[in-house]
Amino acid sequence: MARKSRELAQRPAADPEDEPSAEWGWHGTFPFGSTVAGIATIVILILFTLGDYQNRLQDYWLFGIAALIAFALVLQAAGKRNSWRR
Repeated sequence: MARKSRELAQRPAADPEDEPSAEWGWHGTFPFGSTVAGIATIVILILFTLGDYQNRLQDYWLFGIAALIAFALVLQAAGKRNSWRR
């Protein structure tokens, strides 16, 4: 079992013969995907506050959740900036 795990660790993640698009770098991640999704979510939550309601309690919740998401985006940006680089 250990021998096979060492062999798997030494093999490349994507073999260009099996996946031709791996040569072109198409197997990466979408680098700004979570940032774009977070900003879009914040905008949608703030747009939800527009409306004719008798009680504005939901606005506090929507602004609070939007603020938490914004705080998470700031932490993520700071983490990327200060991460270890190889």
